[in-house]
Amino acid sequence: MRDFKKFEVWQLSHQLTLKIYNSTKSFPKEKIFGLTSQIRRSFASIGYNISEGSGRNSDKEFAHFINIALGSSNEAENQLILSKDLNYINEIDYQNLSEELIILKKKLVTLWNRLNGK
Repeated sequence: MRDFKKFEVWQLSHQLTLKIYNSTKSFPKEKIFGLTSQIRRSFASIGYNISEGSGRNSDKEFAHFINIALGSSNEAENQLILSKDLNYINEIDYQNLSEELIILKKKLVTLWNRLNGK
């Protein structure tokens, strides 16, 4: 069994999730059950899937959960864009979060390729 906390992709996703929770504190209160909740869940889902997959018995199974984490990262990116376009996140915060998310996505792809022997 792998220790998910040792994976750089989990560490990055965890830090990014903490940042998105902080960034969404200022979202309008009427969005708490909508976009606020959804963006938080999508960012958190990346780490959830990394941790769940790391507990699986094979690289193939782990790769499947990394693939799901990639899907969650795309969902998170879309919600991040929407948050910026609705002026809930300022441009600087958007750029910083977006850059970190892109780095994470690239590292997820690298891990997925490694797990699949590519």
